[in-house]
Amino acid sequence: MFLIIGLIVVMVMVFGGFALAGGKFGIILKALPFELMMIFGGAMGAFISGNSTGVMSGALKGIGKVMKGPHWKAEDYRDLLCLMFLLCKTMRTKGVVAIEAHIENPEESKIFQNFPRIVEDHHVVEFICDYIRMLTMNFDDPMQMEDAMNADLEKHHAELHEPQHALQTMADGLPAIGIVAAVLGIVKTMGAIAEPVEVLGGMVGGALVGTFLGIFLSYLMVAPIAGRLDQILKEEGQFMNLIKIVLVSHLQGNAPQISVEIGRRNVPSPLMPGFVELEEAIAELPPDI
Repeated sequence: MFLIIGLIVVMVMVFGGFALAGGKFGIILKALPFELMMIFGGAMGAFISGNSTGVMSGALKGIGKVMKGPHWKAEDYRDLLCLMFLLCKTMRTKGVVAIEAHIENPEESKIFQNFPRIVEDHHVVEFICDYIRMLTMNFDDPMQMEDAMNADLEKHHAELHEPQHALQTMADGLPAIGIVAAVLGIVKTMGAIAEPVEVLGGMVGGALVGTFLGIFLSYLMVAPIAGRLDQILKEEGQFMNLIKIVLVSHLQGNAPQISVEIGRRNVPSPLMPGFVELEEAIAELPPDI
């Protein structure tokens, strides 16, 4: 939604200001199709040659993510804390052996079934189950566990950011591609140097459209999309980081209530549930799980 609103504001302010200043759209409209073909086509060609199919697919999905916004909402963070509370409580009261049935088949687990949106994300579920499974194999040193989870998260986040980096690289290159198109326009103009001044002026103006278009597409369209995608990915990365924080706190010997409270304090501020809100949500959990 905000992406569309932002693009509308850009169009109205830039071209509206140009029109109010007495600018003529004739030269721009005449040169636009050819300049757009060179600049956008060149940028897309470089994008294709410089990235794998997975990164290109991820970039398209990333644009959709920018339009939709972050996947995880405030209630999802609350649900994740409740899920981690149940898992930590089960391990603390019944032992790690009792948790094996839940992590081996989370789709049928009574614990996981209470949180369907979380179960839908296989990355999150696998991350939780894999590291709790390691607990059952006596990998229970909190420092070693934290190091292992940090390395895993760094790899995961780096892979998720590759499409964003590709979009940012495209944004960085568009002004230079615009200059390439402008230079070609000047070369064309020099080939018609014997034409009247009015004709040459129109040709130079058309060449400058290339410079304008490269900068416009870069700083007012592609770069904001890449920047917003970076913000969303970093925010969503906090979701899995929260799992690490709670699990490491549990390994340090803290009670489940303390572990989830430490986790709650690390939820992004706009999405962080209140202390009472989380306490009430935990109180409403089924007691017989």
